[in-house]
Amino acid sequence: MFPRMSRKHRITILAGDGIGPEVMNGAIRILDAAEAKFGFTVERSEHLVGGAAIDATGHPLPPETLKACEQANAILFGSVGGPKWENLPPDIQPERGALLPLRKHFGLFANLRPGVCLPALTHASPVKQELIADGFDVLCVRELTGGIYFGSPKGRHEENGEPIALDTMIYKKSEIERIARVAFTAAMSRKKQLLSVDKSNVLASSVLWRETVIEISREFPEVQLSHMYVDNAAMQLIRRPGSFDVLVTENLFGDILSDEMAMISGSLGMLPSASLGRQGDNGLYFGMYEPSGGSAPDIAGQGIANPIAQVLSLAMLLRFSLGENSAAEAIENAVAKTIADGFRTGDIATGRDGETKVGTQAMVEAILARF
Repeated sequence: MFPRMSRKHRITILAGDGIGPEVMNGAIRILDAAEAKFGFTVERSEHLVGGAAIDATGHPLPPETLKACEQANAILFGSVGGPKWENLPPDIQPERGALLPLRKHFGLFANLRPGVCLPALTHASPVKQELIADGFDVLCVRELTGGIYFGSPKGRHEENGEPIALDTMIYKKSEIERIARVAFTAAMSRKKQLLSVDKSNVLASSVLWRETVIEISREFPEVQLSHMYVDNAAMQLIRRPGSFDVLVTENLFGDILSDEMAMISGSLGMLPSASLGRQGDNGLYFGMYEPSGGSAPDIAGQGIANPIAQVLSLAMLLRFSLGENSAAEAIENAVAKTIADGFRTGDIATGRDGETKVGTQAMVEAILARF
């Protein structure tokens, strides 16, 4: 488990656009309850980001927002973007002008994205129910700042009159070491099983990846390490997702596999994510925590958005950045009980007997009642 250190913390809250403010309000109410129940305090600083910041200041990431993030232990992020701002120059669009600069500024190199399908929601998954009768809970640890997305040289040119495009897959051993340690540490708090996904039968970078992960495994003798090629991993995630616990992989593979996990889980409205950066001497990470889904402008302001991804993002923040493990676990258990008791927002409702269809705030109330 991640250590619990100081009981006084500071976070920056960036609700953003679309459904962001609605679901963030629910997460803040649950944070209030967690403080009261578990005896810690969190100083919150709320600031504009994304389209809301563009409207107010002309920039998606104002200097005062960035400064507030620098002064915090973690960032709780909502969502940004929408049709209103999609025709702006790329560098000041909400997503490119806020999310990417935040990741770069804080060196957020580790993306943790759970893929969870609770037993009560297996019907929402496109995977055959007999394959996931008990649901599944997989954590994908993706390296976020290296690999083919950032390697150099990159670009296009012509040779003998023919266009050629070039991308470079490159990894330093140090980059692999740090993401491996994050993954092993996460595995220690779960079932102590780690699957490293690569393509070492073809790629030189994957050979280094596998060698390095094996080296780091010696620091975590309690964790059972296994390996799988990425094409096989993509197949097995559909065939037997319940056999996975924690998987770690490089940027491109993680991008694809985490999206596959989201799809087979049934609803993006249920899935949180964390992007982690520097690790302090206390073992905790600076991180940014956000729902895996987007701003959903088509339903914004209607009070029907699913707040669970935002609430579970809060739980991840409490665990990885604040060390409040008991509170994080209590939130996750309350969400699971709420779903088991039949409460459903529109994205996960089917009309089956035993379901109670609710809006955003009623779902938050149901979670609080089980917290």
